[in-house]
Amino acid sequence: MILRAITLAAGLTGAFAAAQFPSFSQQYLQRLGGAVDALHQVVADFDRSAAAEGLSRDQALAQLKGSDFLDRRRADMARSIARHSRLRADLAALKGQGPFMRATRITHLSDREIALRTWQAFEPAVPLTTASALFAIGGFALGCFGVGLAAAVLRRPRRRQPA
Repeated sequence: MILRAITLAAGLTGAFAAAQFPSFSQQYLQRLGGAVDALHQVVADFDRSAAAEGLSRDQALAQLKGSDFLDRRRADMARSIARHSRLRADLAALKGQGPFMRATRITHLSDREIALRTWQAFEPAVPLTTASALFAIGGFALGCFGVGLAAAVLRRPRRRQPA
């Protein structure tokens, strides 16, 4: 009886959590687009400054050395350029995709800063869409399966070691 209650609670928790994915992933996608736009501006400004001096991006980065400040600035700029490239690829992979396709491409929802900011602003609710209902069913099943698996592992007889 207790195991059934725990299984039901885990299933309902999984259902509620999974039902949030469509909304959370949409908000993440919106923030991702904003981050790509902001980083594009930074990278474009750097590229324009480099071009005005007749330098490629790599040449301009290489010239940012000689002091601690310039070394830090070069590292910051290289990190921004790399992040812009990664986020732009994530946005391209997710743009125009519905919640089910975003779920299959979950690795593109992995920028820690964007995920944290999305989570901080996210307000869980029970959305009434077909997608959220299907995610809820899947979450319920996963929650129940997880408890069933844990119970099976705990019930498994242990073999005694020969003395």
